[in-house]
Amino acid sequence: MSDGFDRAPEQTKPLRAPPSSQDKIPQQNSESAMAKPQVVVAPVLMSKLSVNAPEFYPSGYSSNYAESYEDGCEDYPTLSEYVQDFLNHLTEQPGSFETEIEQFAETLNGWVTTDDALQELVELIYQQATSIPNFSYMGARLCNYLSHHLTISPQSGNFRQLLLQRCRTEYEVKDQAAKGDEVTRKRFHAFVLFLGELYLNLEIKGTNGQVTRADILQVGLRELLNALFSNPMDDNLICAVKLLKLTGSVLEDAWKEKGKMDMEEIIQRIENVVLDANCSRDVKQMLLKLVELRSSNWGRVHATSTYREATPENDPNYFMNEPTFYTSDGVPFTAADPDYQEKYQELLEREDFFPDYEENGTDLSGAGDPYLDDIDDEMDPEIEEAYEKFCLESERKRKQ
Repeated sequence: MSDGFDRAPEQTKPLRAPPSSQDKIPQQNSESAMAKPQVVVAPVLMSKLSVNAPEFYPSGYSSNYAESYEDGCEDYPTLSEYVQDFLNHLTEQPGSFETEIEQFAETLNGWVTTDDALQELVELIYQQATSIPNFSYMGARLCNYLSHHLTISPQSGNFRQLLLQRCRTEYEVKDQAAKGDEVTRKRFHAFVLFLGELYLNLEIKGTNGQVTRADILQVGLRELLNALFSNPMDDNLICAVKLLKLTGSVLEDAWKEKGKMDMEEIIQRIENVVLDANCSRDVKQMLLKLVELRSSNWGRVHATSTYREATPENDPNYFMNEPTFYTSDGVPFTAADPDYQEKYQELLEREDFFPDYEENGTDLSGAGDPYLDDIDDEMDPEIEEAYEKFCLESERKRKQ
C-alpha cells in the first residue's frame, strides 16, 4: 500500500504553444501577402491548474512527513511502515530529531502495546543503525530517548533490555564475524560502531536519580577490540581505530576510576600489531597516529596551572603590548615609565580628545552637521500621495 509520499498532483495536458516560425504554414503569393498581411492571433488558453492543487514533490522526497505525522499513524497500515518512514526521515533530515521525537514517542505509546510490537520496533531501529551509513549516532540518540519515554514494559523486558539483548546476539558471534568474509566483516564493523555510540549516548538512571553509562557496554567494547586486533586485517584495524577515536577518552576515564589498566594493554596491543602484522603502510600510520593521540590525552587540553591575573610584579612582559605616548617635548613614554601618570595627564590636557558632547550625543559647541542640516524632512509629493492612499485603504479594510 502506498505510504502517501509517491502521490503526485494530478497531471494536466501540456498547454499548446502558438506555432513557431519553423512550423509549416500554408504559403500565399507575395502580392496578396503584401496587399493584406495575415495576422495570426494566438488562441486564448485557459489554465487547468488550481490554487488548491497539492504541492509537487519529487518521488521519494519526504518533506510532507511532518504533516502526516501530525495526524498520527492513521495513514499507515502497519507499525513497520510507520517506524520505517520516521527512520528514513531522520536519516535525510537529522536536524528534525528535537522537534519530532516527542510526537513519535507519543504515537508509539498508543501503538506498541504487545511484546511482539516492541520486539519489532527494536529490530527496525537496530537494522537502520547498523545498515545505513552515519545513522549509528542518530540511532543511539533515538534508543536513549525511547528507553526513557516508552511506557510499555512487558515481562520479556522493556525497550532498553530488549535492545541490549539484540546487541548481545551479534556480540556472541564476534570472533567468527571478525574473521569472516568481507560482507560479514562490514556488517560486524557497523555493529561495533553502533555499540560505541550506544555506550556514549544511552543513559541509565539510578535509584537515586544519578545518570550513568551502561557498564555492560564498556565490557563489551573491550572484548570487541580484542576480536578486531586478533584478526589484524586492514578493515578490522580501521574499525578499531574509529572506535577508539570515538570512545577512547571516555573508556580510559572509566577504567581509571576503577583502577584498571585496560587502555595501557590496548595501546601495547596496537604497538605489537604495528611491528608484527602484515597490514598496509597506511593502516600502520593510522595506528601510530592513534597512539600519538592517546599520548596527548586524546586531544583534551587541561590548564597546567591555576589562572592568576597578570601584574607588573609577576609578569615581565606586562608592558610589552602597551602603547607608546609622547610628551610635549617629543619624549616617548609608556606605562612602564615611573612618571607615567603625570605625563599621561599632561597629554590629556594638551590634546582635545573628547569634544564637548552631552551623553545623548548632542553637540554643545553649537556647530551642526552641514550634511544633516541640508536634509529636508518633507516627503516627495508623489510619495506622500501614495502614502495617504495606503493609509486610507488600510483604514477601509480594517472597518470591514
